[in-house]
Amino acid sequence: MTEGFVPVMTFLTEVEAEVAQATLAAAGIESFLHYEDTGHMLPSLQQSEGVNVLVDPKDYDEAKILLTTEPTDTTDL
Repeated sequence: MTEGFVPVMTFLTEVEAEVAQATLAAAGIESFLHYEDTGHMLPSLQQSEGVNVLVDPKDYDEAKILLTTEPTDTTDL
């Protein structure tokens, strides 16, 4: 299912990667998480190897911008 998808960013934890994945989903970009934790038995492997967020190569540039741009506050205080 993830064949042909490329890593756009790597995060230290699955939670951080899931937040990035939600950001991409809100922009209409499909993504997948790729990490090794031996069936959730060794979550420390996520920290040593990281959790990759994978996207379709056609979405790479837009995804990279979305994940590396600081959010701006548009509310009036």
